Amino acid sequence: TSSVVEDNTKVELVSSDKCFNGYQKIYKHWSKETKCTMKFSIYIPLQLHAEEKFNAIFFLSGVMCNEQNFIFKTGFQRYASDERIIFIGPDTSPRNVDLPGDRDSWVFGRSAGWYLDSTCEPWRTNYRMYSYITRELPEIIRQNFPITGKFGMCGHSMGGNGAIVCSLRNPTLFQTLSVLAPSCNPTSWGDELIYIPYLGAENRELWKQYDALEVAKAYKGPPKKILADCGSEDEYLHLLLPDKLTEVALVNRNVEVELHMREEYNHSYFFVASFIEKHIKYHAKALGTVNENVTC
Repeated sequence: TSSVVEDNTKVELVSSDKCFNGYQKIYKHWSKETKCTMKFSIYIPLQLHAEEKFNAIFFLSGVMCNEQNFIFKTGFQRYASDERIIFIGPDTSPRNVDLPGDRDSWVFGRSAGWYLDSTCEPWRTNYRMYSYITRELPEIIRQNFPITGKFGMCGHSMGGNGAIVCSLRNPTLFQTLSVLAPSCNPTSWGDELIYIPYLGAENRELWKQYDALEVAKAYKGPPKKILADCGSEDEYLHLLLPDKLTEVALVNRNVEVELHMREEYNHSYFFVASFIEKHIKYHAKALGTVNENVTC
């Protein structure tokens, strides 16, 4: 089961499971950006007629994850079905390229692409997750699935940083934005671990293009709201630095941050599962109703 997009990229169905009046699917395809086979998950509510289309949300996962963690651990499908919205879950890094050092650190390399475009060897050929997320994958989704063309962006942890970066740098593409336990200022601690190997020690201005706090501070697009939830007992709170994100509104009137600190919650997918319904409803309302008077 496959279809062909305009640039001759094929998407091949890996699995399909009916779930809450919809279908949870996984596809694979050859990526021109990452130069390897990539997988993505997509949840599609049951179409009530052949012409029915849906708004769509990208969900970017954190380190040590792939396209499957979110779909198996959060139960989001029930709420996506209720709100009649498609959910796309990209992988977090290139796969099966086997570069030396890509498993040396849990925050770097395999499963930790940080949604950036590397400029340094040996990473620059394959580690182009920013372009994959903002250019290649949206076009594949447009060409192959029943969407309206309206996208939102959500992310967790490393994916929270990626969601803010990708959305604010592409505000007309990703119209709504929310994050859960986002890594808000990774350049403040990830220089040796992330940014020097991927982007080089000499180009610190480039680092800012992939840091949520720096991108939000410099944002000059249309007014944008960031809905954020974070657990008060998050074991990575000293690295996430959510308080820094709330300071953005003091220096940039184009960005509104609504941060909720949730008592006793940690960083796990139990936390994500607890608040994903709220985030889905936020996106659905902000993107606007597509299907009036629909009952399932």
